[in-house]
Amino acid sequence: MSIEDFKNRAHQAIELMETGGYKHALIVHHDDADGLCSGAVAKVALERKGIDTTLLCVEKLIPQVITKIHSVEEKLIVYCDIGSSHSHLISRENKSRNLVIILDHHDPSTSTDKMVVDLNLELFGFKGERDFSGATCCYLFAKEIDERNRDLSYLAVIGSQEIPGDLVSLNREVLNEALKSRSIIEEKGKLVVSRLGVPVKSMFSKLQILGAVGYYVGGPEKGIHACIHGFNREVESLVKELEEKRKKINRRILSILYRGGLKKLKFIQWIDVGDMYKGMGTKVVGTLCSFLTYRRGLIDEDKYLVGLMNMEPRIPKLGEIEGEYVKVSIRVPRGLRKHIDNGVRPTAIELLRMATRDFGIAVDGHEYAASCIIDANRKDEMLRRMDEYIGKYSK
Repeated sequence: MSIEDFKNRAHQAIELMETGGYKHALIVHHDDADGLCSGAVAKVALERKGIDTTLLCVEKLIPQVITKIHSVEEKLIVYCDIGSSHSHLISRENKSRNLVIILDHHDPSTSTDKMVVDLNLELFGFKGERDFSGATCCYLFAKEIDERNRDLSYLAVIGSQEIPGDLVSLNREVLNEALKSRSIIEEKGKLVVSRLGVPVKSMFSKLQILGAVGYYVGGPEKGIHACIHGFNREVESLVKELEEKRKKINRRILSILYRGGLKKLKFIQWIDVGDMYKGMGTKVVGTLCSFLTYRRGLIDEDKYLVGLMNMEPRIPKLGEIEGEYVKVSIRVPRGLRKHIDNGVRPTAIELLRMATRDFGIAVDGHEYAASCIIDANRKDEMLRRMDEYIGKYSK
C-alpha cells in the first residue's frame, strides 16, 4: 500500500459524495488541537465544494454517541481525528444509510459497511504515531477534493505538533509544502502561520486549551473559528482564563503527588483525580499524564502511568448520556519505551485493550499513549488486570 492507493481510495469517496448530491455534512471531530485543526480543514474544504457543515466535538465515541449520530438517513458524516478505532461499531450502526468518511490517525479497526470509507493512512502503510496526524490525513483528503485547498497546509502543520520529535514522513512533506507556499514562514527560528501572524507552537497550545479545558464552554467551536480566522481578544482572554484554572488544579495535584499520592503496583502507577477537573473535558487527564512523564523523580520511569478522571454525563450539542463513567489515560514514560520497541512489554493500546476486555468503551490510541472509558465501578478490576497482563507478558 502507498500514498497513491490512499489517493485512489480518496477519489472513490469523493465520487460517492458527488453522486450522492449531499448538500450538508456533519463533521464529528476530536477535542484536542489536532482534532480542531482536522475539523477546520474539513469544514473549509467541504464548504468550498458547496456543502454546508455542522460541527460536533466528541471526546470519546462511546456506543450511545455513535447510535445518536447514526440515527439519521441519507446524510454525509465525516469523522476527523476520531472514528477509525471504532469503524466496526460505526458500520454496525450506519447500516449503509449514510455516507461516512473517516479521516484519522489512531489505530484502526475494520469497517464492514461499504458506505463507511476509512481513509486512515495506517491502512496504506503509514504509522499514525509517527508519520501523520489527524489534520494531515484531513489535509491530504482536502487536496484531492480541490487543489486550492493547499492553502490549508498550515492547519496540518499545527495539528502535527502533537507528535513528539521532529516532523517526519508525510508530516514533513506537508511542512515543506507549507513553507514553499509561504502559508508557514520561519521567523527567528520559529514556524509562524503567515496569514494569522501566530507561531505554530503557540497556536497549538492555545487550541489544546480551548478544545479540552474549554470543552463545556464552547471552546471547540471558538478554536475552529480561530483556526480559520485567527484569535480575537475575547478568545485570547478565554484561553488565559481556562489555562489559569487548569494550572491551579495541576498545582493541587502535584502537591498531592509529592506527598506520595501516586499509587503503585509492580508494573503500573496511577492517580485518580476524581472530580478535580470538573467542568473540563476529559482530555485534560491525558495531558496531565503526558506532563508527568517528563517529571523525573516524581514517577517511576519503568512503570506505565495511568490517569483516571470522572466523566460528566453530557455531551455538548448531543445531550445526556446514561451511566457513570471514568476516563482512563495511559502514558508510557521514556525509560519504558525501549522495552516496548523491543517487544518485551505491551504497547499502551494493547495493554488497555486487554485490561478492559469485555467492558472497555471507545478504546483507542497508539504505542505510547492510549485512552478509553469504563464504568465507574470497574476501576479496581482494570488496574489489577493491567498489572497481571504485564507480568505475564514480560515472562
